[in-house]
Amino acid sequence: MKVNDILAVKGSRVVTIVASTSIFDAMLVFAANRIGSLLVIDKNENILGIICARDVLMATINHYEDIKSVPIDKIMSTDLIVGRKDDDLDYVRAVMTKNRIRHLPIFDNKKIIGLISMGDVVNAQVEEKDVELRYYRDYISDRYPG
Repeated sequence: MKVNDILAVKGSRVVTIVASTSIFDAMLVFAANRIGSLLVIDKNENILGIICARDVLMATINHYEDIKSVPIDKIMSTDLIVGRKDDDLDYVRAVMTKNRIRHLPIFDNKKIIGLISMGDVVNAQVEEKDVELRYYRDYISDRYPG
């Protein structure tokens, strides 16, 4: 199974936010969209980095008095780890686990085409194994004509 299989079901919607947005306003975007990460862009829509809910939590603890004025470019991660649509899910899961990240931007020809979470990867792999298990059970039980 490939990343593209997840995107075919999930869709390619990616919520972005500009780098000058305050931490507090970023919290509002997280809540309104019920998501766990945001890609940070500049005014020309170039991707500058990513922030996740944990970044916002830590920033709130560290900048409690200033969360309405501190911009997210002060807390975002700029060394993006990205995937491609034809990446195998075992590979993606290993990369995400090794780097301790829960969200992975997906690119195709230097263009963002989606964002997947570790939950998306695990759910897709569980579903794939469930289908495979059912096939083997049906085969062993001689439920197929022939």
